[in-house]
Amino acid sequence: NDPHALLPMGYDLHQEGDYGSALEYWRKAAELGNAEAHYVISNIYWEGKGVEKDIKKAIYHLEKAAIDGHPFARYNLGCIEENNGRRIEQ
Repeated sequence: NDPHALLPMGYDLHQEGDYGSALEYWRKAAELGNAEAHYVISNIYWEGKGVEKDIKKAIYHLEKAAIDGHPFARYNLGCIEENNGRRIEQ
């Protein structure tokens, strides 16, 4: 139940082509509060790699990662917001 151990196990399974098992390891790590796992899951759903593409699930996990301080998640959310016309003017 160590999220830092579960994350690389998911990467190894993903490299072997076992996307379903990889996702389960990442989900468990995410449930344990790992921001990187939420970020990885968001990318999986965004690209539809091994799962059905689901932008709502991708954004959900991206938001969870961003809230937990993941810098790339914050950046990606900002890009999505800007592309949707929600730009902060200075």
